[in-house]
Amino acid sequence: MSERGPATAPAPDSSPATPSPTTATAPLKAARRTGLLVTFILGGLSALPPLSMDMYLPALPEVTNALNSPAATVQLTLTACLAGMALGQLIIGPMSDKWGRRRPLLIGMVVYVLATAICAFAPTAGLLIGFRLLQGLAGAAAIVIARAVVRDLYDGVEMARFFSTLMLISGVAPIIAPLIGGQILRFADWRGVFVVLTVIGTVLTLTVWRKLDETLPPERRQTGGVGAALLTMRGLFADRVFTGYTLSGGFAFAVLFSYISASPFVVQEIYGASAQTFSLLFGVNSVGLIIVGQINGKLLVGRVSLDKVLAVGLAIITAASVALLLMSAGAFGEVGLFPICAGLFVLMSAMGLVLPNTNAQALMRAPHAAGSASALLGTSSFLVGAVASPLVGIAGEGTAVPMALVQLSCSLLAVGCFLGLCRPWRSAPESGPATSGPA
Repeated sequence: MSERGPATAPAPDSSPATPSPTTATAPLKAARRTGLLVTFILGGLSALPPLSMDMYLPALPEVTNALNSPAATVQLTLTACLAGMALGQLIIGPMSDKWGRRRPLLIGMVVYVLATAICAFAPTAGLLIGFRLLQGLAGAAAIVIARAVVRDLYDGVEMARFFSTLMLISGVAPIIAPLIGGQILRFADWRGVFVVLTVIGTVLTLTVWRKLDETLPPERRQTGGVGAALLTMRGLFADRVFTGYTLSGGFAFAVLFSYISASPFVVQEIYGASAQTFSLLFGVNSVGLIIVGQINGKLLVGRVSLDKVLAVGLAIITAASVALLLMSAGAFGEVGLFPICAGLFVLMSAMGLVLPNTNAQALMRAPHAAGSASALLGTSSFLVGAVASPLVGIAGEGTAVPMALVQLSCSLLAVGCFLGLCRPWRSAPESGPATSGPA
C-alpha cells in the first residue's frame, strides 16, 4: 500500500475487487436516491442520538425526585446512553459491512423502540440506567449506518455536499430537543419524554422499512466473522491518512464537547446571564454552525478542495480558541459577556467547515468497509469528547480558562493530525476512484 493509498481489506476473500470506475458508476447512479424523502430519512437517523440525549435533559431533576435517587446516580442514565452509542457503533458498523445496511438498521431500530418504551416504565434508577445503555447501543445503528449509506451512494465532493445537507437536518436536533422536552413536561411527567421518543423511533423504523432500499449489494459485502472485522479495522487504522482524518475530526468534536459541557457555567455562573439568555445564545451558535455547513456544501465544495476548506476551518477554530484563552486569562483586562460569546460563535460556526469534510475525506478512504470506517469515526469522536469534557471543570466553576485551554489543546492536536498524518499538500485528486486493493 502506498502512502496515499486507501485502507486495504484484511484478506483477499474478505473484500471483493472493486469494479472499474465505468462499471461501478452505473449501478451507483441507478441505486442513488436524491429525493427529499431519503434525505430526511438519513437526517432523521442522524438526529436520533442527540434527540435521545438532549430531550431528556430538562427531566433530570424530576427523575431524581421520582425515583428517590441521588443526582449522581441519575446522571449515569446520560453516561450509559452515551457509552452505548460509542460502543454500539463498533458492533453495528462491521455487521452492516457483512449483512448489508437494512437488516442491522432495522434490528437496531426495533431494539431501540423496545428499550425506549421500557425506559418509560422503569421503576428504579438501576433499571433505567440499564435500558438507557441498551437504548444507546441500539440507537448507534441509526448514526453509523446513515453515514455508511451516504458512502454507498456518493463519492468525492458529492458526499461532502450530502454530509453538509445532513448537518442542516441533524444540527437542528440539539437546538429543539431540550425545548421539546420542556414542553412535554408541561403536560406529562418525565416518562412522557420516553413515550415521545418511542413514537419517533417507531415512525422512523416504519419509514426505513418501507422507503429505504438496500445500498450495499451482496458482491460488495465483507465475508468472515469477528476476526475478519477486527482485521478490517486494523487495516483502516494502518492507513495513515484515514487515521489522520479520523483523529482530526475526533479532536475537533472534543472542542465541541468542551463547549457543550462548560458553556452553561461560563455564561450563567461567571458572566451572570439568565438561563433564557444562555438558551438563546446556544441556539444562535447552533444556527451559525448550520449556516456555515450549508455554505460549505452549497458554495465551497466542488469549487475549493476539501483539504483547503478543512484547513481554513481548523485555522479558524484554533484562532478562536487562542482568543478565548487570552480573554479568559485576563490578557485584555475585564471582558464582558459579548466578546466571549462572539468567540464561541466563531468557534462553533467553523465546525461547519470541519466536521462534514473530515467525515467525507475519511470515508472516501474506505469504500470496501464503509460501515467499519463509520463506526471508527463515530466511536473515536464520542470517546475523545467524553475524555475532554470533564477537564473543562478541573479548576472549578469560577473561571473559563480550563474550557479555553482544553479547546486550544484539542484544536492544536486536530491541526497536528491533519498536517502530520493527512499531509494534504501530497493529496491525490479527491474525485479519483477509491479501490480496495493496494495502490
